[in-house]
Amino acid sequence: MDLNKVLYGNSVDVMKTFPDNLVDMTITSPPYDSMRRYEGGSYDFEMFKGQAEQLYRITKEGGVVVWVVRDGTKNGSESGTSFKQALYFMECGFKLYDTMIYAKNYFVPLTHRRYEQQFEYMFVFSKGRPKTFNGLREKCGYEGTKQPTEWNAAASDDNCALRKRVGGYVTKATKLRPNIWWYSPGKRLESDNVANKHPAIFPWDLARDQIISWSDEGDLVFDPMSGSGTSLVVAKMNNRNYLGIDIVEKYVKIANERLERLND
Repeated sequence: MDLNKVLYGNSVDVMKTFPDNLVDMTITSPPYDSMRRYEGGSYDFEMFKGQAEQLYRITKEGGVVVWVVRDGTKNGSESGTSFKQALYFMECGFKLYDTMIYAKNYFVPLTHRRYEQQFEYMFVFSKGRPKTFNGLREKCGYEGTKQPTEWNAAASDDNCALRKRVGGYVTKATKLRPNIWWYSPGKRLESDNVANKHPAIFPWDLARDQIISWSDEGDLVFDPMSGSGTSLVVAKMNNRNYLGIDIVEKYVKIANERLERLND
């Protein structure tokens, strides 16, 4: 199958033409309970189910799907669609490997009779055990500091009180990042006016961090609702193969234009 292209059409129908076990990593973000109007028409749970089923079929063993989603609010209640989708992914055979949080550095106040919404879910689903994890690290605030004594793991497990204590340790320079990641949403890049033609640009840094975490160079990164193509551009810039689909033809053109600019 030809790779490194953006395809126009309904994602479920297009995915049905893909062979089994094709994709190493999927990263995407579906429309959120019709909270934003897209030109591609309505997005309902039946369409989602078709996507989830096809994603399981085309994902390689050890591959992952990063699904970025939040819920709408109607008649005073959050929809719970994000949880329904997560559970259906698991029904299809995926493991819910991690529930991550995309926290927003800034957000639009909605003045509801509830606390303002500042985050979205980043569900990480895996087909079996993930074959790749390039864990991102951050600087330790107490680098080089001697920490108190710790339990000796070799001691008896029958009773923690009977374990022997051993000498302390020195804090390392870096540590694995926690699973709450902070980004600025919808940031328009002055140098990329083409992307600005799309109403909801995927956060660049979010796509980069997830793609680096769950794929290696040469892997195939897929986005079945690729929009302005940010995930595909990031994949290409990081030496991954890519495939995208979008149901709106002008968004396919936007993504292709951004990808072609990388060849200049």
